[in-house]
Amino acid sequence: MTTQTTAPQTPRKVDTGKHAGLIGIPPQLGRALATGGGALTIVSTFLAWTWTAEFPGDLTVYGYPGGLQVLVLIGGALTALFGLASYGIKGLRWLTPAGADSALKLSALGAFATAWFTIIAISVQLGGLVNLEPGGWVAAIATLAAVHGAFALPFDWPANEPVDPEDTTKDRILHQRRHVFAVLKASLASGTAAPARKLPAYAEILVIVAALALGLIVFTYGIGTEYDELFVGFLITAGFGFAAAAKAGLVGRVSALTAKHRNVTMIGAFVAAAAFPFTQSDDQYATIGVYILIFATVALGLNIVVGLAGLLDLGYVAFLGVGAYTAAMVSGSPSSPFDIQLPFWASALLGAAVAMVFGVIIGAPTLRLRGDYLAIVTLGFGEIFRITVLNMDGTSGPDITNGSNGISSIPNLNILGFDFGEEHTIAGFTIARFANYFLLMLLITLIVVVVFRRSSDSRIGRAWIAIREDETAALAMGINGFRVKLIAFALGAALAGLAGTVQAHVTYTVTPEQYQFAHVVPPNSAFLLAAVVLGGMGTISGPLVGAALLYLIPAKLQFLGDYQLFAFGLALVLLMRFRPEGLIPNRRRQLEFHEETEAPTVLSKAGA
Repeated sequence: MTTQTTAPQTPRKVDTGKHAGLIGIPPQLGRALATGGGALTIVSTFLAWTWTAEFPGDLTVYGYPGGLQVLVLIGGALTALFGLASYGIKGLRWLTPAGADSALKLSALGAFATAWFTIIAISVQLGGLVNLEPGGWVAAIATLAAVHGAFALPFDWPANEPVDPEDTTKDRILHQRRHVFAVLKASLASGTAAPARKLPAYAEILVIVAALALGLIVFTYGIGTEYDELFVGFLITAGFGFAAAAKAGLVGRVSALTAKHRNVTMIGAFVAAAAFPFTQSDDQYATIGVYILIFATVALGLNIVVGLAGLLDLGYVAFLGVGAYTAAMVSGSPSSPFDIQLPFWASALLGAAVAMVFGVIIGAPTLRLRGDYLAIVTLGFGEIFRITVLNMDGTSGPDITNGSNGISSIPNLNILGFDFGEEHTIAGFTIARFANYFLLMLLITLIVVVVFRRSSDSRIGRAWIAIREDETAALAMGINGFRVKLIAFALGAALAGLAGTVQAHVTYTVTPEQYQFAHVVPPNSAFLLAAVVLGGMGTISGPLVGAALLYLIPAKLQFLGDYQLFAFGLALVLLMRFRPEGLIPNRRRQLEFHEETEAPTVLSKAGA
């Protein structure tokens, strides 16, 4: 009988939160300063920030926040909330399952950035700091104090102990238990998270409903920003607010609830989206909404190709063009070479079918390639499509697509007597043309989401993921890699073509310039791929959120002129640096990018 020996273990240093962070003051004093600074920031928004109404938003009113003051108020409220949660208050523990200190830092930074951006904008536009009223000075001092206090909190979390590979299973279990107890002890000592009791099912559904309502409010507010400074402040507040919620573990907790109640979440999400047109007084912002949905639907189709199957497609926008041109040719347009007008359901199916055929034609000879070689071939296909429809003008080729003029004067849809080009009154709300198409496109998006969800959960979906993770291993296990990839390529093309049939009627005209690789206005292949990567590959909500941001931000940053793409590219670089897995990643990719912080050592060694 042999005796197993284990290596001596050194005592662990558990962070109890008693030493200072970046700022040389005690953490408890810093926590109080950050919480008080957040509360004082709230008070400052009810004071006048400037003496004249020439600055947008009219920040001259006492007792009623307006414009950018509202965003600073939100930042201050989040700072105060996370500050109170960092004291371990029982009623707030559910909001901070991962601890409140990191969230407190980010929320304080968000309030500081928004307040000081407003102060600088006032000074630049009105001619100096002399134009500030007491409220502006109070906000500046309060947010600075909150940031100062937040960065006095410790940054280090309890580190995982090294595991001896000679440990027995019993030793590993005891080791893991000691680590868990040490983390809980440090968390309680530093005022961070503690396990929250499980909510009943109805309460979980209410949390999901509240999250969806909050998402609708944020989206509506972002689209409806009336001036440039307000949109920039919105981006700062929303970005830091989301990051703070993610650091607190609240985003992960809500994501777990949505995964548990998937059907309720999907129904609630589309009900909230359908309510968007009824929140608008005119068709101005519904226009942006319908284009976002078109962009998001195509991005979700590309997510099948890139996110699930792992095929880098740089010419995907061409399939959107195939569907749009097909629908335009059979819509009764006077520019169409075919004197035919099919009902929408027939043109939609035809556009999806033609796009699928093109997907098979392009994929069959090229999908035996991998990686960069496949990306180059798909990029070439996108350019071939654009040049082909450009030359089908009756001079350089057959007269089919009308060349650079495209197919114009596409009539509005009329489905069962419902004319999408006219205003309609529903339940006392008047919705105009783009609101009508928004609701139609929302239905198309629902179909694409259902197809994506059913496909990813099916046998073929698991085969796609296996191909994405390791194609050689998948082939060795008996998966027909070529057939599986061709199905993904064809299905993704069909979904893009389906979205293109609606785009043709929304835009009235389809032209070759709309389907370039890197067009100024999305959707294009570069922006579609960025939407999938930015939002989170392999998820449903990720590409939808990514597409909304990638369409909304350029549309609102036009005041930057030539610096628009520079600012946009810089934002993408920063996001990929600090959150490479995307805004809403699946768990697998999150662990791949943050294995050293997310996965315990015991699990990583067992998995190895």
